[in-house]
Amino acid sequence: MRAVTCGVVLAVAACGGGPPNPCSGHQFDRLRRYSLPYAGHWVVARGDTLTFPDAPAMSDRFRLSDIVLDSATVVIGGDCMFRGQIVFRRPHAETLAVSWFGQPEQAIVSGWPAELGPFAGVSLAWAGRDSMSGSILLDSKLGVQARPGMTARFVAGRAKRLSSAR
Repeated sequence: MRAVTCGVVLAVAACGGGPPNPCSGHQFDRLRRYSLPYAGHWVVARGDTLTFPDAPAMSDRFRLSDIVLDSATVVIGGDCMFRGQIVFRRPHAETLAVSWFGQPEQAIVSGWPAELGPFAGVSLAWAGRDSMSGSILLDSKLGVQARPGMTARFVAGRAKRLSSAR
């Protein structure tokens, strides 16, 4: 009996016993391959003011400055994503920790706190070799529907790298 128990324990231990690492395997390798071209520091060059026709007090409330897409991973709800930051200049200087992932046609940045408003995140798509265009995504679960006149687009370019080499 003791030999059977030891055999079962060894079999369970050999199978890993715990949940699989979501930041490894074929699916994550594919996600990483799609995501890494978007990684970097992006500076917003120009953008629309955020306009809510039904809520003018909320319009033009935010001014996005930078988007930093890191290649370090974080597990959220059992999914492996990448870490990042969104930097605002207005209504006051603020940096939000976000998560993101890339797809062939776009990168999705999420993780805005609910107290900021009905925002689900940012969608980024290539607009040139070193620039992206972006859209603010609204969270329909909070009852906000994008309507004509509601704009929130911007263009960002890669931040210039500072060289310390002499």
